[in-house]
Amino acid sequence: MKRRDFFKQSVVAVAAAWGVPTFIPSTVLGRGKKASANEIVNVGIIGLGGRARDIAKTCAQVKQLQVRAICDCFKPRCGDFIQRVGSGQKWNVYEDFREMIDRERLDGVMIETTTHARAWVTVLAMQAGMDTYIEKPMCLTIREGREMVQAARKYDRVTQVGTQQRSMPINNWASDLVKSGAIGKVHTVLAPNFVGPDRWTDLPGQPLPAGGSDGWWDVWTNQAPLRPYHRQLHYGWARWAAYDGGGRCYGVTGWGAHSYDQIQRALGTDETGPVEVWLTEPVRTMKTGKYDQPKGPPDTGIDYRRLARPVIGPRAKVRMRYANGTVLRLELDGDWGPGLGAIFIGDRGKIEINRNKIASNPKDLVRRPDNPGPNRKMETQYHIENWADCIKTRRRCTADIEYGHRSTTLCYLVNIVRAVGQVGRKLRWDPVAERFTNCEEANAMLARQRRKGYELPRLT
Repeated sequence: MKRRDFFKQSVVAVAAAWGVPTFIPSTVLGRGKKASANEIVNVGIIGLGGRARDIAKTCAQVKQLQVRAICDCFKPRCGDFIQRVGSGQKWNVYEDFREMIDRERLDGVMIETTTHARAWVTVLAMQAGMDTYIEKPMCLTIREGREMVQAARKYDRVTQVGTQQRSMPINNWASDLVKSGAIGKVHTVLAPNFVGPDRWTDLPGQPLPAGGSDGWWDVWTNQAPLRPYHRQLHYGWARWAAYDGGGRCYGVTGWGAHSYDQIQRALGTDETGPVEVWLTEPVRTMKTGKYDQPKGPPDTGIDYRRLARPVIGPRAKVRMRYANGTVLRLELDGDWGPGLGAIFIGDRGKIEINRNKIASNPKDLVRRPDNPGPNRKMETQYHIENWADCIKTRRRCTADIEYGHRSTTLCYLVNIVRAVGQVGRKLRWDPVAERFTNCEEANAMLARQRRKGYELPRLT
């Protein structure tokens, strides 16, 4: 028996005797070596939906990184992924990400799974020695987001959350203008009134699609209640509250995760959050905008307003207040304003920051010679390059997991105050303890009961 196999079996036996998790960190198995400054960073992709296809295409442009393996619990997704983006690629294919990590000599994994599976996959991958790129929103609840941060610190992992505006030069330049006082003290921030998640109404189950291995639907369901298979759940999961917090176009955890992260970056509140949150109108199911045609010019690069037009869902205006008095007003419609950013209003002017686009009043604020101008690369390429560089240097990424957690928290504060549904009542939020100090009903929504077998592992 090889020494590695003997040691692995011995650890498993001891773990079973003591009742502890048996997922063995890669450092124990001899995979603790990290890429040096001149080496290629080898990664695997977990979860092979539409976002993963975009990520893989971008990775092909990043010289210091190479995708070595891909994984999805539903086997037909693997073949479809290769057909769409893998022409000429020699990827090893897996259905179980743990087997992929165990067999491949990877430096990190890119977690492009459904939202409800991300925390579980992320923490197990961190325990196995993987640095992680985590798609946004990084978690399903505020509590599990904090546990993910704790795991990253416990295992000294390099983390990048998929809010790519943090790596775009023009967005960071404009954020620094706001943070440095170019418009004076910021008293108000205007951002969109995003659509929340819908509640799933049980429908008769449908036959499982062909090609999946035994138990794949259980694995896909992860922490959520195990329901009969239905195509609307499998492919439309981002719409439903059991699997996401509003992860579609113009959704709270979809576009909102980008918008709120832009706000946190510009306000300099990366590691904290608001102290009050309240509802200013009743929650109603409505369109994202008011007009037959969007007002004003289209947003950057893609006509984002066109994408938002068909979205209908639960919405209500929400406000938040930070400790320094800045008020965040989540009130803009989908046919006007920055769909992926915000408008910052200070006592000496205002700056609008959207993805790869900025504007100001007075106009000279953004006409400075040091303005880096529009992106010169694919919009996510900056972000992946930063992650690869930080894997080598062990520095924090531009969208470190703590920053991602704080921005995602804003998304769930919106959903929670809407669920409480008391217009005008100010819920006091403690950003240090991450609890409400005056509403136990709201505190009950900070976490969810996880299905047996998909609990987050203990930090050993």
